[in-house]
Amino acid sequence: MTIGLGDTSSVEIGPGDPGPDHIGPDTIDSDSVRPGGKLATLCVHAGGGPEPVTGAINPPVFLSTTFVQDGPGQHRGYHYARAGNPTRTVVERALADLEGARHGFAFASGCAATTTVLLTLRSGDHVIVGKDIYSGTFRLLRNVFCDFAIEATFVDLRDPGELDRAIRPATRMIWMETPSNPLLEVADLSAIGEVAQRRSLVLVVDNTFATPILQRPLEYGATLVVHSTTKYLNGHCDVLGGAVLTDDNALAQRLELLQKAVGAVPSPLDSYLLLRGLKTLAVRIRQQVENARILARWLEGFSDIVRVHYPGLSSHPDHELAARQMKGPGAIISVELAGGFAAARSFLQAMRLFSCAISLGGAESLAEHPASMTHAAVPQAVRRAVGISDGLVRLSIGLEDIDDLRADVECALAATRCHNPPSVQRPGLAKEVSGE
Repeated sequence: MTIGLGDTSSVEIGPGDPGPDHIGPDTIDSDSVRPGGKLATLCVHAGGGPEPVTGAINPPVFLSTTFVQDGPGQHRGYHYARAGNPTRTVVERALADLEGARHGFAFASGCAATTTVLLTLRSGDHVIVGKDIYSGTFRLLRNVFCDFAIEATFVDLRDPGELDRAIRPATRMIWMETPSNPLLEVADLSAIGEVAQRRSLVLVVDNTFATPILQRPLEYGATLVVHSTTKYLNGHCDVLGGAVLTDDNALAQRLELLQKAVGAVPSPLDSYLLLRGLKTLAVRIRQQVENARILARWLEGFSDIVRVHYPGLSSHPDHELAARQMKGPGAIISVELAGGFAAARSFLQAMRLFSCAISLGGAESLAEHPASMTHAAVPQAVRRAVGISDGLVRLSIGLEDIDDLRADVECALAATRCHNPPSVQRPGLAKEVSGE
């Protein structure tokens, strides 16, 4: 039987065959795919063509937990929804296509994807991690996997010497974000990829901030690419999801087993909504990056702001590397407000167009305070050592008109000049309520 995924990605299934694997169409030439050209087209068409039975332009949402078998062990490619679902197969192929990967795995959240990757490690293994990292990853390593004797060392991956010194006999993996969250530091993917290859280490790159539109880490030597598909890939703030992409066949087999055994898989409806979001990814990223470029340059002119963190600015220490490595500097801006937490609170409360909310990458512009929101799970001393100050605000730039965004930020900055510091509770004293 042929699974209905279109002519270019259909798979012949015989009785008892385990079904399609997680490999995207072999016809994709990853070297020729570039933003503004084939990659924008791939966003629309990745994963397969029209459904062949009815001609439906979009894949059906298969809301079934089980699949009828022709006999004992004779299924038609699918047997139980945790192990596989046709809608999920389409989105996994689409995600693999966009990252130029052979294998793609979808998960119920970004943390589920991260957890599954970390489960490929064994007790006694050591992981090197970038010091400026998503707090969910930090929490998993410091509060969960440490109980299984998996040790993590946090280093500045922009410093080759620091990376070399951190490698030990038990080291098995390097985990990095570039740009990082929330300081938008950029590390050299090619250089770190060479170290990983030379030392036989698995290099994992969280590509959530850049997306495959701006950067494809497998082309620079990464072993695994991880996404929170909740963010830019879905792009509508209505789906939780995660993904892992790889060219490594052995790791893919292990991930497939873990995906099925652990069971942190997305629902068919979430898979469908994610696929819908991917179709507009290229055009959304293009506009969001353009808005961010304009806003970041404009923000540098305010004395209320100590520093603007944005790789697209010449003042950013990693600007030249970002220009070589990425197709664009992204759509996240972090700003250091001169008045500390009091100013940050006033700034966020005064905003009317930006919403004060956790997450990023949606059509709507969002603003948040890392020290008391996304990175509340990170101890205050660690935050300060990394450089996450009480006055830092992270902005996720959306699709609104740039003039409206500037007007909202300008009003919010005006409000910071009237804040009342004595009434403010420091984020280090606040109860941890989030950290997402």
